[in-house]
Amino acid sequence: MSTAPAIELGNTPAYQTKLMNLLGPRDPIETLSATPDAIDRFTRENDAATLRRRPYEGKWTPNEIIGHLVDAEIIYLHRVRQIFCEETPVIGSIDQDMWVSRQRHNERVPAELAAEFRSLRQMTLRLWRMMTPEDLKRTGRHSERGEESLGVMIRMHAGHDLSHVDQITRYLAAIRNG
Repeated sequence: MSTAPAIELGNTPAYQTKLMNLLGPRDPIETLSATPDAIDRFTRENDAATLRRRPYEGKWTPNEIIGHLVDAEIIYLHRVRQIFCEETPVIGSIDQDMWVSRQRHNERVPAELAAEFRSLRQMTLRLWRMMTPEDLKRTGRHSERGEESLGVMIRMHAGHDLSHVDQITRYLAAIRNG
């Protein structure tokens, strides 16, 4: 699939709408394909100490956001495969803050997180690219948001990337200026 006809913050249609609006008319595959380069750029242009700094009390560090993107990729890869291969499976939610803290993402080497993300994203893109328009109509039932089609999920997945790339950009600016 080269053009369009997935983690978890929020459980409302407003969350879906926010992510889809961030993507707008852009091609989700192209957007998803660009994210590993953006993450690599963040890790090349900023030392580990900078990426591990918390720009705002109670918010993730840039390194934790990259770790979250790794987690999200694992989750999306599983969910998409499950919906692609099964009939209307139930898709569970996660507590993303627990995943980030329990895995101690902020202690991880940023370049290693970026490499993990790139590898996972390549697997996800292979799956998305093989789908037909008919495949994109397949649905799963998210435990919080209800029924979602693969066509909706790919757009949410790309919007999720855009949201977090923007967040990392803003947080790094705050760290430099703070």
